[in-house]
Amino acid sequence: MKQLKKPLKSGSAAKGSGGKELGLFSLTSLVVGSVIGSGVFNMMSNMAASAGLMGIILGWVVTAIGMTFLVLTFRNLNKKKPKLDAGIYSYAEAGFGRFMGFSSAWGYWISAWIGNVAYATLAFSSLSYFFKFFGDGQNVASVIGASVLLWAGHFLILRGVKSASFMNAIVTIAKLAPIAIFILAIFFAFKLNIFTKDIWGSSDLGSLFNQVKGTMLVTVWSFIGIEGAVIFSGRAKRRSDVAKASFLGLYTVIAVYVLVTVLSLGIKTRPELAALSAPGMSGVLEAVVGTWGAVLVNIGVIVSVIGAWLAWTMFSFELPFRAAEKGTFPSIFAKTNKNGTPVVALTITNALVQVFLFTFLVSASAYNLGYSLATSTILIPYVLTALYQLKISLQEKAGTPGRSFNVAIGAVATLYGAWLIYAAGLKYLLLTAIIYGIGVVVYVLMRVLSGKKPLKMAELAVAAVFVIGAIYAIQQLISGGIKL
Repeated sequence: MKQLKKPLKSGSAAKGSGGKELGLFSLTSLVVGSVIGSGVFNMMSNMAASAGLMGIILGWVVTAIGMTFLVLTFRNLNKKKPKLDAGIYSYAEAGFGRFMGFSSAWGYWISAWIGNVAYATLAFSSLSYFFKFFGDGQNVASVIGASVLLWAGHFLILRGVKSASFMNAIVTIAKLAPIAIFILAIFFAFKLNIFTKDIWGSSDLGSLFNQVKGTMLVTVWSFIGIEGAVIFSGRAKRRSDVAKASFLGLYTVIAVYVLVTVLSLGIKTRPELAALSAPGMSGVLEAVVGTWGAVLVNIGVIVSVIGAWLAWTMFSFELPFRAAEKGTFPSIFAKTNKNGTPVVALTITNALVQVFLFTFLVSASAYNLGYSLATSTILIPYVLTALYQLKISLQEKAGTPGRSFNVAIGAVATLYGAWLIYAAGLKYLLLTAIIYGIGVVVYVLMRVLSGKKPLKMAELAVAAVFVIGAIYAIQQLISGGIKL
C-alpha cells in the first residue's frame, strides 16, 4: 500500500495557467510517487516465498496485463462519469444499488486502515535494526511504539494538520533514493550462477500455476492506489497527458518492481530471500555493499512508511466521511470538530487499527497478514468497478465508436478481478467474508434506524453469502482450521 498524494488546495491551484500547471513529467511523477510505497521494500522476500524465477516473471506478466485494463477502466469511468467523484465505491452504487455501494465503500475503507497495520510492523522491524528491543517488529515493545505513533498522528490530525506537501517531498526522496541505489548495486553484483539455480522453483512450491497464483496478493498490494492516477486530470496542462502519464507511470512502476524482484535472485538464492526478515531489501543490499546498505534502506523504510502511514490515515477517514455525507455510511461518520477534521471517522478508524496492532502478538507474520487482508478486501471494490465498466459499455448502442473495445476492457478487468479473488486463497477469502459480514450488520442497522427497507431480494442473496461465509470463517478460527 502507498501514500496518497492529497489534491492541492484551491488557493494553490490559482497559479500557472488557470490551475492547469501539471505537464506530462509532473503527472507521471505523481503516479509513480503515489503507487510505489512500503511493498517494494519487502517484495523480493514475499515473492520468493511463493515462487521461483519463472513463477515471479509470469506473475508480473499477468499483473501488467490486468493492471493495464484496470487503469483503462478507471480512466474511462473518470471520463464518462465525471459526477461520480466520491471514490470508486460510487461506481458500485451507480451500477448495482445502495447496498453494493455501501459494501464497496466498506471494503475499501477496511483495506485502507488494515494496510496501516502492515505499515506499523514494517516500520518497527526496520527500527529494530537500530534498536534491538523491537525484535522482529512484532513484540510488546513494537505494539507500544506503534500505538504511540498511531495516537500521536491522531491528535496531530485533530488539530487540522492536513497538508503534508513538505512531508510528502521528504517521503518520496526517502523511498526512491534507496530503491535506485539498490537496483544499481545489485545490477553490478549480479551472479548468473545464483540466478539460474532455482528457475522453476523447488517442489515444495507446487506447480508453476500455483506459484503464479501465489504471487498475486503481493503484486496487487504493491499497486493499491493505482486508481488515484486520474485524480489530477483537472490540473493537467493538456488533457491528453493524463492517459499518457497513467500508462507511463504504470509501466515505470512495473519496471522497478520487476528489477527489484528478479535481480535479487542473482544475489541470494530463493530460499535465502524468503527467509530474510522485513525489510528484505535491507538484507540483500547489505550482502552487496555492507552495513551502510542496510542502514540506508532501513532509514528509507522508516521515513517512507511513517509518512505513508500518516497520509493513509488521512485517506482512511476521508472515505467514510465523504460516504456519510452522501448517506452511504452512517451519518455519525460525517461529524467534524472545529478544525473541520472528521473526528468520529478518524477516532473509529484509529481505534480499529489499535485493536489490530495486537495481531503483532498472535500472528507469526503480522506484515503478511496485514497486506494480505488489505489486498483481498479491496478486490471486491475493484471487481465491482470493472463490472460497472462492462455494464455501461454493453448498454451503449451497437455501432457506437469504441463500444467493442470498451466492452473488452470491462470484460478483461472483470476476469482479472475474479482471478485475483480466486488467487487470494480460501483462508483470506474467509477472513474477508468476516469483514463484509460485519458490514452487512452495520448496513442493515443503518437502514432500520432510518426507517428504510434493509435489503432488496437480490441484495439479500449477496448479503446471505457474506454472512454465511463470515459464520463459517469464525467457526474455523475457533476450531483452529484457520490460523492467523
